Amino acid sequence: MSTKKKQSFLGGAAILASAVAIVKILGAVYKIPFGNIVGPEGQTYFNVAYNIYNVLLTISTAGLPLAISKLTSQAHTQGRENQKRKIFSTAIWLFFAMGLTGSLLMFFGAERLAAFMNEPLGYWPIRALAPAVFCVCLLACMRGYTQGQGNMTPTAVSQILEALCKLGLGLALAWYFLKLGLGLDIAAAGAILGVTAGTFLSLLYLIFYLLRHRDRKTSLDVPDGGGKLMRQILAIGIPITLSNSAMSIITLVDTKIVLGRLRDIPALADSAAELFGQYTFGMNLINLPPSFVFPVTMSLIPFAAAALTRRDHAEAGRIVSSGFRIVAVLAIPAGVGLSVVGGPALQMLFPLRQADAIAAGPHMRWLGLACIFMCLMNLTNVILQTYGKEMIPIWTVIAGGVTKVVMNYILVGNPDINIHGAPVSTLCCYVVIVCLNLFFVWKYSPEKPHYLQIFVKPVIASALMGGAVWAVHGFVSRALSGHSAYGANAVATLIGILAGVIVYAVLVVAMRILRAEDLKTVPHGAKLAKLLHLR
Repeated sequence: MSTKKKQSFLGGAAILASAVAIVKILGAVYKIPFGNIVGPEGQTYFNVAYNIYNVLLTISTAGLPLAISKLTSQAHTQGRENQKRKIFSTAIWLFFAMGLTGSLLMFFGAERLAAFMNEPLGYWPIRALAPAVFCVCLLACMRGYTQGQGNMTPTAVSQILEALCKLGLGLALAWYFLKLGLGLDIAAAGAILGVTAGTFLSLLYLIFYLLRHRDRKTSLDVPDGGGKLMRQILAIGIPITLSNSAMSIITLVDTKIVLGRLRDIPALADSAAELFGQYTFGMNLINLPPSFVFPVTMSLIPFAAAALTRRDHAEAGRIVSSGFRIVAVLAIPAGVGLSVVGGPALQMLFPLRQADAIAAGPHMRWLGLACIFMCLMNLTNVILQTYGKEMIPIWTVIAGGVTKVVMNYILVGNPDINIHGAPVSTLCCYVVIVCLNLFFVWKYSPEKPHYLQIFVKPVIASALMGGAVWAVHGFVSRALSGHSAYGANAVATLIGILAGVIVYAVLVVAMRILRAEDLKTVPHGAKLAKLLHLR
């Protein structure tokens, strides 16, 4: 592979990783005003519909677009233009059928799906999201086709368009429907219409892009038959789909169980949606750190894979250890910080829902710690896939999911624990997954990673940082106790976070937690290493 082609590949990966990070951040930003508008009960109606949608989305878009991308890439490399066109024309009908089936299932089966999820008021949000399944299926096919030709820009632009439409139109509709005096379920449906509209806008953009950049070159190659291509697409895509669908299905079942167990408690039956919504308030912040860690894990793949191809096991081991150190330096303090001041941060971000934010505060103590393991799960999954052990993450996710479902059934069903069992179960789920993944990474790594050396210093630094955040927040809160409760909490939270960032940055440099070589696998890492005087 020439240097130019390699740079092009890495550049494309960077574009795609950056777009995904932007989309995830926009999604988190969307949830904050949305939570202020509809509160925890409205969020529950939204999540019921979105969890159903997410399962159908994962089944249709997780593995099959990658299969299209791979087959298209092979044909593109061989200069087989007719083969490329045949792959796309065959695949588009498969995705058309899957999308239409999924949309009809959600639209006409909305009432039954809502009843299955133990939340009848999820009916309208489910219906509002139904057309998005059809649009996203066609989007997935088009994205796989363009990515297979080495062009990541259309995917990146379409994803950002989708997120922006969800942010702008969805929030506006939710606010407007509530202003009209409609129910929270209708407001949640309005917010979801923003998602549907975003997928439709992205689909129009990609259709326009493909028509404008249509390759009209003549070619003499004879393409494979449609039946053979369909079998190839399914053979590649189905195993990946099974791997990625596991967590989505577990989340769907888990949501049903939590809502069902809450409704089984007579004193809480009428407030089940509100209690579950308070739990998801905390999840809005917890999903942010993994968004920032994602580009790091994505950038690890080409470097580690290249080293393994060269049979340079020492270099592959160094890259894996560097990935662990970088994620540890980012994820552990983020999780500790969320655990310490997550509750006050929710009160600051949700001024219109103070009572709900206060109720969600205790969940953050557990979810903050879970955030650390979510980031490590993403990293270890990527490492195992790079080592060619794609099936292992499927089984570890299932093990974690079963743990979560069983613990939620027991804990949430206990009247004395109820919804407070949900974050505990979430933490245990990711701990199980990460512990199993760490074992298998160690087992299959040619150069065994030294976990104690990797994690001890970041844990110590993060604990000291957490203590500083707690002390500063408490001191400032007491000093401002005579002022507005909201203002005092907001100022104390911001100053506490700033103090924590400063303390942790000093400790990272003083304890030499990062090395210059660790940053070589991330964009502009060399410049950052030089700035921090790392060796």
